[in-house]
Amino acid sequence: MAREWPDRSGEMEVLAQVVAAGSLSAAGRQLGLTPSGVSRVLRRLETRLGVRLLVRTTRALALTSEGEEYHRACLRILEDMRLAEQLVSDHAAPRGTLRVNATLPFGQRVLLPLLPGFLERYPGIDVDITLSDGVVDLVDQRADVAIRVGALPDSALTGRKLFDNRRLVVAAPAYLHRHGNPGRPEELAGHNCLEFNFRRLPGGWAFQVDGREILVPVSGNLQASNGEALRMLAVAGLGVARLGAFLVAEDLAAGRLVRLLPSFEPLRTEPVHAVFMGGPDIPARVRVFVDFLCGKLHEQGGEQEPSSSGHGPSRR
Repeated sequence: MAREWPDRSGEMEVLAQVVAAGSLSAAGRQLGLTPSGVSRVLRRLETRLGVRLLVRTTRALALTSEGEEYHRACLRILEDMRLAEQLVSDHAAPRGTLRVNATLPFGQRVLLPLLPGFLERYPGIDVDITLSDGVVDLVDQRADVAIRVGALPDSALTGRKLFDNRRLVVAAPAYLHRHGNPGRPEELAGHNCLEFNFRRLPGGWAFQVDGREILVPVSGNLQASNGEALRMLAVAGLGVARLGAFLVAEDLAAGRLVRLLPSFEPLRTEPVHAVFMGGPDIPARVRVFVDFLCGKLHEQGGEQEPSSSGHGPSRR
């Protein structure tokens, strides 16, 4: 036989309304119950608890000492329930802690500058950011949103594209003064090329030559785990690097780096996505954050690409 579970929150609400209204009939009108219905709920509650909560006379209602203690607890619990529902309700202002994981370059160059505006718009949200170039598992790391560069593998996650990023070959003017400016991709064989210490694409750097894409082998004496480190090494004049346009745009505009081989750049770009657990029950804090990112980056322009001259950033 199925067990009947008592409606504890409903009983608490009836008791709280009776005390606030001062009579069964007034409480019934507030709750949409008849006075006899209110009386049955109170009797059931007192029977289950094994104590008298209310002393009812023909003219007044009064709480017993046990009733006063239980009534105080009811008010506290009902308020906690109200706050809990408000916390997760789409109709309330988004609130709670939002955990975001992003690569170090994207976090420093794109995400962090946008956060003041986001926090001002949504003061009820606390943001917890982890910047790491490792691919995280959103469930294991308890991350709400992750920013990922490149094609997304098949998974249960939902991805919204933020922008298309182009990878540019760059070097510092001091390096080019010492070693010369390569005129064709194959001339990179004579240059010190700075690479990631993990493999993104096997076989070298991609270029568009005579209408087809080729991979040009490169090598050098320095490797690093993230794009920000490679950017700093390139600015220091230690070699040629191939980095995301959003990462080097400021350096190109300031003349700290020079864009190399622009006419040989591959046509394809890398999509940058915000990834999160999808479905109909996306928390409001996640939805508004992703919408905010998409909106701000759309305002700045779709594809993150500086001008080919290297004299300033432009986005189209």
